[in-house]
Amino acid sequence: MKFGLFYELECPRPWFEDTEQRLFDNSLDQIELADRLGIDYLWQTEHHFVEEHTHSSAPECFLAAASQRTKRMRLGQGICILPPRYNHPARVAERVATLDLLSHGRFDFGTGESGSRLELEGFGLEYHDKRGAWLEAIEQIADMLVMTPYPGFDGQFFSMPARNIVPKPVQKPHPPLWVACSNRETIKLAAQLGIGALTFSFLDAAEAKKWVDEYYDTFERECVPIGHAVNPQVALFTGFGVHQDYSVAVDRFIDGIRFLQFGLNHFYRTGVHVPGRTDVWAAYQAKRADLIANDYDPNDYHKAVSRGAIGSIDQVRATIRSFADAGVDQLVFLQQPGITHHDHICESLELFASDILPEFAAGEAERQARKMARLQPAIEAAFARKKARAPLADAAIPGVPAGNFIKKYGETATLGSVQTA
Repeated sequence: MKFGLFYELECPRPWFEDTEQRLFDNSLDQIELADRLGIDYLWQTEHHFVEEHTHSSAPECFLAAASQRTKRMRLGQGICILPPRYNHPARVAERVATLDLLSHGRFDFGTGESGSRLELEGFGLEYHDKRGAWLEAIEQIADMLVMTPYPGFDGQFFSMPARNIVPKPVQKPHPPLWVACSNRETIKLAAQLGIGALTFSFLDAAEAKKWVDEYYDTFERECVPIGHAVNPQVALFTGFGVHQDYSVAVDRFIDGIRFLQFGLNHFYRTGVHVPGRTDVWAAYQAKRADLIANDYDPNDYHKAVSRGAIGSIDQVRATIRSFADAGVDQLVFLQQPGITHHDHICESLELFASDILPEFAAGEAERQARKMARLQPAIEAAFARKKARAPLADAAIPGVPAGNFIKKYGETATLGSVQTA
């Protein structure tokens, strides 16, 4: 099994002048430590306007910084919001290739649709359009990363003429593709499209096995790759924090997970948010006792439903083993949410790396090789079903004259501040 870290860059109130600065600095320090310790992946999300819950509105900038602070771990955008009203596909392709170059081929391209009204309506996107916009964009971005030139596109959600998107990525044909999955329907869709599943639902091992089995069954039977390569993987997100004493681990880390879940409910389900005024942390504190009443018994830390991989060394090892046995390819740890202390995060990572990680890292390359060998006939069948897009013949590539502005708009057209007349 592989392991990753997920960063929302949660930033609960109260805020001070240096709050966000310390958050970003500490997060990069943690990532640099994790890279040295042998953690396999960093996943950095993209969200907009969801204050306190996540201040990661420019993940490509954060990942660029992380690329210069790390040497071996893979850097995943988990996720890039693809509907073109958020991010034009050509701009996304340019950023993907640039991050792949900066990281020397260590970038993974996680994608998604977005879901909150605060974000969707902030960018003028209708809820019922987001799935179609994502599907249109991910296929075209894959073509942009591979084709020279990109033939252009006239679609429902964006259109553009033939252009050569530069730079091109290090990884060929393109970095691994992923999609955020919050239910089994999206897991199935990920398998049908041949892309990795980033499962953001909090699952136990038994439920995870059902999702994993359904993903690989669907992949082998129905896959038609949306990209130019497949990425058959299932990654599962879970709360994380380890200490020699399980009660200390729970006290340090579970409140952050509960605040993350509270934020999800506030922004995506039942909350009413007043931009710049709602204090989400204060609202959580006011309801905290009721929220955890059915989740966490202070006299029995084993009963914390949302505990995930939070606990003693033996508890965390057993939890991870159960997910490994369920066939999960990667376990992604959430330990930064809420007001979790930087020092506690670093201590937990070091303890995990010394006492738990080695037994799961051993044999991982062989496991992955066996899996890909088993899937190879299905991969060949999947690409046989894919209708490849034909490149433009040289004669069909339209030229774009430098004087096009003058031709179109007349002799008084301006280029920047310079008048052409």
